Amino acid sequence: MEEKLLNVSSSPHVRDKSSTKSIMRDVVIALMPTTLVGLYNFGVRALLVILTTCVTCVLAEYIWQKLMKQPVTTSDFSALLTGLLLALNLPATLPLWMCVIGGVFAIIIAKQLFGGLGQNFMNPALAGRCFLMLSFSGAMTSFVIGKGNAIWGGMQAIDGISSATPLMQVKEGGLPDLLSMFLGNTAGTIGETSALAILIGAAYLLIRRVIDWKIPVVYILTFAVFDYIFQAATGTNSAPLFYELCGGGLMLGAFFMATDYVTSPITPKGKIIFGILLGLLTGLFRFFGESAEGVSFAIIIGNLCVPLIERYTVPKAFGKEGKANE
Repeated sequence: MEEKLLNVSSSPHVRDKSSTKSIMRDVVIALMPTTLVGLYNFGVRALLVILTTCVTCVLAEYIWQKLMKQPVTTSDFSALLTGLLLALNLPATLPLWMCVIGGVFAIIIAKQLFGGLGQNFMNPALAGRCFLMLSFSGAMTSFVIGKGNAIWGGMQAIDGISSATPLMQVKEGGLPDLLSMFLGNTAGTIGETSALAILIGAAYLLIRRVIDWKIPVVYILTFAVFDYIFQAATGTNSAPLFYELCGGGLMLGAFFMATDYVTSPITPKGKIIFGILLGLLTGLFRFFGESAEGVSFAIIIGNLCVPLIERYTVPKAFGKEGKANE
C-alpha cells in the first residue's frame, strides 16, 4: 500500500499569476506612449538610440550568462526594459558608441556582477545614465527641440534647434510654455519631455497593479512641499510648481524607476520613507545644485539606503517583544 505524504511548506502561502516576464512586459507596454512621443519629436536619431541600447543590453546579458555558464534569462524582458529605460533617459543626439558603453555598464557592472536580476542594489538603467553623465557630461547635456516628422528625412544628426531644457530655463528665471512641456514639444531626453505620455503609462501600471501608488505619490508630494518651503524661506518667487513637475525626469523617475521592485523597499512604511527621501534629495539637487536636474542621482542614493530602511520597517513577528503575561 502506497503511503500518501502531506508536504507542508512554510508561510506565507501566496498565489499570484504574475511573473517576472509579465511584469516586465507590462512596464514596457506602459513606456510605449512616452517612447512614441520621443520618436515623433526626435525622429530617426531617437529610434537609433533606442535600438542601440536595447540590443546592447540584451546581447550583453546573453553573452555574460553564456560565458559564466548561467541560465540565459533574456526572454524575461528585464534586459530589454533596462535598454529602453536607459534610452529614454538619454538625449537623442548622443553618439551611438556612448549608448553601447552605457548599455554594457548597466547590464554587466550594475546588474550581472552583483548576481543578476533580483540581486542588483541600484537601478541598472539609472546606473548607466549616471555613468554616462559623469563620463561624457558635454554629450549628455546637448539637447535639441525636434521638428516632428521632418526629422525622419535623413540618418544624420538631428535637424533640430539647439536649446536648453525647460527645467534649465526655469532655473535661470525663465518661464517656458507649460502646455508644450505637458504635451512634449520641448528639449530634453527622449522620454522625459511629455508629462502626459508618462502619466498615461503610469495609469496603466496602477490599473494593472504592477506598481504601488505610495512611492511615486509620496515622492511627488514631498518634492512639492520642499518647493513651497524653499520659496517661502528664501523669499523667491520662482516658477510655479507645475513647471518643476512637468520639466526634467521627475515624472519618469517617480513612476518607472523609483518603483523598481528590486531596488525599492517592499514594506509599506519603507515605501513612504523611501518616497520622502527621494523628494528631499531631488529638491536639494535641483534648488541648491549646479544642475537643474537631480532625479537620477536622488534615486541612486535612495537605492543605497533601501537595506537600512527595510531593516527598521520590517513588521515584528506576532508575539515578538510583547509583554509577558502577568
